[in-house]
Amino acid sequence: KMSAEEILVCPVQLGENFCLYFDELECDALCKDRTLLRVLRNVNSQLLVVRPDLNLAAFEDVTDQEMQSGKGMHFSIHCYKTTMPLGGMPVAFSVQVEDKSYYMCCEEERGEMIVRFKEGEVPKEIPGESNIIFFKKTFTSCCSKAFKFEYSMERGMFLAFEEEGYLRKLILKKLSKDEVDETMKMSL
Repeated sequence: KMSAEEILVCPVQLGENFCLYFDELECDALCKDRTLLRVLRNVNSQLLVVRPDLNLAAFEDVTDQEMQSGKGMHFSIHCYKTTMPLGGMPVAFSVQVEDKSYYMCCEEERGEMIVRFKEGEVPKEIPGESNIIFFKKTFTSCCSKAFKFEYSMERGMFLAFEEEGYLRKLILKKLSKDEVDETMKMSL
């Protein structure tokens, strides 16, 4: 049984057909809180590098000189506040390559979810679900400096890498609930 103190209701007016309209109710939304500038490393200490001209994002061995130039390696991690009770901090990723900004998103292609980088800016507010949001979670309880990033629109799908020839491509990978997968481990 609920009391009036448990639910705050602010009626504004009684409309046509006796419909009751409310004010001051929050909808599910994401609002940008802060942005961190970081590089993303995998378990092999390789850096994630975005190459939009090749439509590719892969973990690579990078020299100090290449890292100083930072082309496609220095990510802006946009942290969002949310009104939704979620598991993990909602984040979006963007990267500068030359004079252009690219944001990370996920799209379905031939029945498979693909990670893409599209030219453009990350929005300040997201009214509902979005294919650019990931939930930043601690990798394991004993490894608090490493993280995994779960895709917001498909629970159990995480950013990971997959070896393809000499490349370690950035992908989305399904993970069972209690499984620990080192290909999803990333440090900032």
